[in-house]
Amino acid sequence: TSDKEIQREFRKMARKLGEKGWNSLTWPKEWGGLEASHVMEFMYIEEIMYYGGLGYDVQGVGHVALVLLHFGTEQQKREHLPPIAKGEVIWCQCFSEPDSGSDLASLKTRAVPDGSDFIINGQKVWSSRAHQSDWCHLLARTDPKAPKHKGISYFLVDMHSPGITVNPLDGIYGGQSMCEVFFDNVRVPGENMVGELNQGWQISLSLLDLERAVYIEQVGVARRVLEMLVKYANERGLAEISSVRQSLADMAIEIEVCRLLGRRTAWLLDRGMPIPGEGSMVKIINTEWAQHWADTGMKILGLYGQLSEDSELAQLAGRIQHWYIRSFGLTIAAGTSEIERTVLATRGLGLPRG
Repeated sequence: TSDKEIQREFRKMARKLGEKGWNSLTWPKEWGGLEASHVMEFMYIEEIMYYGGLGYDVQGVGHVALVLLHFGTEQQKREHLPPIAKGEVIWCQCFSEPDSGSDLASLKTRAVPDGSDFIINGQKVWSSRAHQSDWCHLLARTDPKAPKHKGISYFLVDMHSPGITVNPLDGIYGGQSMCEVFFDNVRVPGENMVGELNQGWQISLSLLDLERAVYIEQVGVARRVLEMLVKYANERGLAEISSVRQSLADMAIEIEVCRLLGRRTAWLLDRGMPIPGEGSMVKIINTEWAQHWADTGMKILGLYGQLSEDSELAQLAGRIQHWYIRSFGLTIAAGTSEIERTVLATRGLGLPRG
């Protein structure tokens, strides 16, 4: 299946989800939402990822919409929320840069005022599906003289704007979902800035807490994989081996732990309680254990498990192999495990920085 075919199916499914109101589960009714609980939303994310996640726009639904609901102007909400709810527009994130990943506040992309607009110049990298997206949400430096955390602003940028160049990057798993994006004198209307000037870092912090919390998506993937592995072990006689049984039992226990931790975070969100360290805990445990689960699957499949889906000898259609390779990036994307532990220690436990 080509990337174009996958993208076509993704957009078709996104619109179907929109028709059911599932892209706006927790939104206020005035913006087309169902005002459902975050617990229900987490259950939905888990289930849709169990079935492959096709059509779920993580950036638009999971990030941009939340930012606009909390910080956006009425005009921004009117312009962007309905298309997101209907699944008509796909978003990407342009935060990380070649020299600004874990230390995101050191970013160098500039946004310079020009009349009522801003002119953006710089380079972003690791932007998922940027080559297939309609809009991006972006952090840029608007005050180079201010301390690095205080001179950043948050923008919404049309990916079809003149001056934007997107270069897809080959991944170790064979796909091109990650991209680098270049901004060369890109003109962005001033009304596309979210929040106040130089408020971007504060907005991004609230977003990152939620982004890390929604890593519950790995639970949905793992549940499907566990079912596949149990069936495989039974069919091949591997279930008679005690080490295989114990590995699968451990995986089942760990998946349930991750699921309950994620739902606890959702329960806290529903009650308006702060989650300064909860998102980091969810992110750490889901991504590190996902690597462990993928490794377990590869060991159960044996040497044939290393074959990709294009081989007729591939086991379970190469799905475990694909997940295993992609799992290496899980503890890096959206904040490395080291950064997450620092956040958990300082913001969650109130410990001093070393």
